[in-house]
Amino acid sequence: MSDQFDFIIVGAGSAGCAMAYRLSEDPGNRVLLLEFGGTDAGPLIQMPAALSYPMNMALYDWGYESEPEPHLGGRRLATPRGKVIGGSSSINGMVYVRGHACDFDTWEDMGASGWGFRNVLPYYKRMETSHGGQSGWRGTDGPLHVRRGTKWNPLFHAFRDAGAQAGYGVTEDYNGERQEGFGDMEMTVHKGRRWSTANAYLKPALKRGNLTLIKGALARKILIEDKRAVGVEFEAGGAVREMRAAREVILAASSINSPKILMQSGIGPAQDLSALGIDVVADRPGVGANLQDHLELYLQQACTQPITLYKHWNLFSKALIGAQWLFFKQGLGASNQFESCAFIRSKAGIRYPDIQYHFLPFAVRYDGQAAAEGHGFQAHVGPMRSRSRGRVRLTSSDPREKPSILFNYMSRDEDWEDFRRCIRLTREIFGQEAFADYRGKEIQPGAHVQSDEALNDFIREHVESAYHPCGTCRMGAQDDPMAVVDPQCRVIGVDGLRVADSSIFPQITNGNLNAPSIMVGEKASDHILGKDPLPAANQTPWIHPDWQTSQR
Repeated sequence: MSDQFDFIIVGAGSAGCAMAYRLSEDPGNRVLLLEFGGTDAGPLIQMPAALSYPMNMALYDWGYESEPEPHLGGRRLATPRGKVIGGSSSINGMVYVRGHACDFDTWEDMGASGWGFRNVLPYYKRMETSHGGQSGWRGTDGPLHVRRGTKWNPLFHAFRDAGAQAGYGVTEDYNGERQEGFGDMEMTVHKGRRWSTANAYLKPALKRGNLTLIKGALARKILIEDKRAVGVEFEAGGAVREMRAAREVILAASSINSPKILMQSGIGPAQDLSALGIDVVADRPGVGANLQDHLELYLQQACTQPITLYKHWNLFSKALIGAQWLFFKQGLGASNQFESCAFIRSKAGIRYPDIQYHFLPFAVRYDGQAAAEGHGFQAHVGPMRSRSRGRVRLTSSDPREKPSILFNYMSRDEDWEDFRRCIRLTREIFGQEAFADYRGKEIQPGAHVQSDEALNDFIREHVESAYHPCGTCRMGAQDDPMAVVDPQCRVIGVDGLRVADSSIFPQITNGNLNAPSIMVGEKASDHILGKDPLPAANQTPWIHPDWQTSQR
């Protein structure tokens, strides 16, 4: 193998696979992709309904967790990140949400010029093949297949109908013109299989011959000479190796590992790096700062009819579902079971949705622990735009040591107010006529939990991460002291080095982060290749006409 390439990408995850695909489209480009994880083969990753397994397996997950969170009673929260080809797109819940148009206009307002909705919509369309999405707003021939579930369970319909009965709108495509409302959730599943970026982008690109993938490669640092990135030092098979990049090095290692590798390479807060004995190449205090995430609660209701997934929570049923999926790629195994959802505004005066719902016809936790009560259903609910900010820091100059992660969750009074409102709005939705034939007692929090104080206690004890960390290498204007990359994803203060993954988000987007992470990889590819960006779109997204005076 040559040790000289044009481009070296660190991280074969959501953005990294997309960039590997786009950069290798030109046969003249020699591209190297480094990934610490291994293969994604096997049913635990490829079968959509098995999603709770890979996320909780050391084989596929980096095993990160937060420091004791001061506002959550000192709980440490799991921070899974994919350690496998496809990255977190190989271990996530496969939920596909672009984000709201206003999210990207906000990015632009925060200094990410050229990343407004009109600029990113063409990249979303380029990357997608949408099955059943809104015509004119969705892609039809991209590598990433996006579809809806069969809605096999009447509870999926009940959730949507309850939203309409409560006075909310219905949206036919929350990834199209209108996000706000109740509707069908979309998933990255194709022909019954998890359609990760490994399946959508990487495997086709590896057939080209000018893309080299090295698995089991732990990036130690970026090699920098005269303030220019010239390669990567990594460990593989017990040996430390170096590979050189004639043109650029691109970090796409996640919102935890991208800032970690920058700091290991001397790019970050000078004081912190010096204290660890790391030579400072560029003093960028924003590296590792601005950490954001979504938190959510599982609000669970008993179901009076034996129609939920609980009836399949036994070895015989699981074997049957597994066999049907294995041989035919059909049945319950071919869905993530998140088939209904909603995006609503918490109160009047909020311009666009700030609460997201995933609905599930089962009372179960993300780690696969079933509720003891038997048949039930649940809504995952949480606010989308908390102002709480955390950070990622090195604990050692040794690249094998885990970083220190502190989200600083629930550090603001409005976080608590927002979550209490989420609970009360959910109870109102579950109380609608559409659920009358199914509604048993409230399992969680329980009908007795009513006062602000009781709700706060429940939130503190039960709130969980939705696993959407981002923002730690924030994109902004060149003269912004807290920006890490400029609007072309170039690391400020070092030539030949870019970051392109969820770490560059100036602010967290509405909903799950996989889609915007892939979009970042798509758009960054054009910047890296020096291409003109795709022509801006001129479509106008739907905003509730009475948003200033009405909550719904």
